[in-house]
Amino acid sequence: MKSNAIVLVKGEATIGIGGGQPNRVDCVGIAAQRAGEKSKGAVMASDAFFPFPDTVEEAAKHGITAIIQPGGSLKDQLSIDCANMHNIAMVFTGFRHFRH
Repeated sequence: MKSNAIVLVKGEATIGIGGGQPNRVDCVGIAAQRAGEKSKGAVMASDAFFPFPDTVEEAAKHGITAIIQPGGSLKDQLSIDCANMHNIAMVFTGFRHFRH
């Protein structure tokens, strides 16, 4: 699988990677597990959009403070609302690199 990749960054360092899983939430969990305590305050980037807020919820559980994602889901607003609820900044790149 070549999609649903997540990377966590803090400062100028990559601290966790969750590579291509069938489920975006699992990717966040894998990346956060690899980052450990460093995930608190980290920025998360995804190659694919979030059609449901569950990925944002998982990021919030690990202390992620900002999310970079392509956007473009018909349900983007659900993820935006969830990010706002958790005080997580969200940036949309408009560029999707999601591939099966």
